[in-house]
Amino acid sequence: MRSFRLGIVSILALLAASACVSNEKIIYLQNQEGNTPIEEGELISYEIPEYRLQYNDIIDVNIQTVDDMILNGFNNKPIGNMGNMGNVSTQSGGDLYYTTGYTVDNEGNIRLPIVGEVNVKDKTLDEARVSIEEKLRVYVTTELYVKVKLGGIRYSALGEFRRPGKFVVLQDRMTIFEAIANAGDLTPIAKRDEVLLIRQHPEGTSLHRLNLNDRQMISSEFYFIQPNDQIYVEPMKVREVGAGENAAQSIALVISAITALALILNLIK
Repeated sequence: MRSFRLGIVSILALLAASACVSNEKIIYLQNQEGNTPIEEGELISYEIPEYRLQYNDIIDVNIQTVDDMILNGFNNKPIGNMGNMGNVSTQSGGDLYYTTGYTVDNEGNIRLPIVGEVNVKDKTLDEARVSIEEKLRVYVTTELYVKVKLGGIRYSALGEFRRPGKFVVLQDRMTIFEAIANAGDLTPIAKRDEVLLIRQHPEGTSLHRLNLNDRQMISSEFYFIQPNDQIYVEPMKVREVGAGENAAQSIALVISAITALALILNLIK
């Protein structure tokens, strides 16, 4: 009976040791073996590809004539409407531009008052601005200022996030680490070395595996996320084992298991 107990205890101890998550699996941006190290303070250059508009994007179109500028100065919106801007949460599922912006339909068009439909599919924001200006010139003969911006960066965080969900962030660009931080960071049992990025393109969808433990991630083309990206993170094997996320939790589980086993053995004596 004593050897049986020792065997059970040994098995439980081995399970606890194997279930603990090592620091190497949860620390971001490590200089990993086999890769060219990136030293702290080293300047990393990158080229951010210009985003091209696609179906279901929402853009903010601001049009001003000389009279508008005289009345409102260089404000993008009339002064009376500016007070409400600060009341909108930029880190929630709410969308500031859903009711005020222009959505790209399945034909790649937006519909503007008076002007009508303007095709913006697969165009950069600057190309879309030029197309809108050309349409407006038919109706406006004075000096014209047109500004086109994306209605924030929309993305989804799924899986092992502390706060998964859909987010809209009112920025022009955003790194994948900012996106993760916005969703509350990853849980300790998240597979940081096998993050799945689902990226939407005007012509379809592509899947990419990312290693957030690797410092080379900073120089990757996927370091900056794009609108409509989806980030999915799988759990580690410890979830299947049902063990704790750290050594303290695992030890507590082992002690509980040993206590329960001891009670069972005493009852069957």
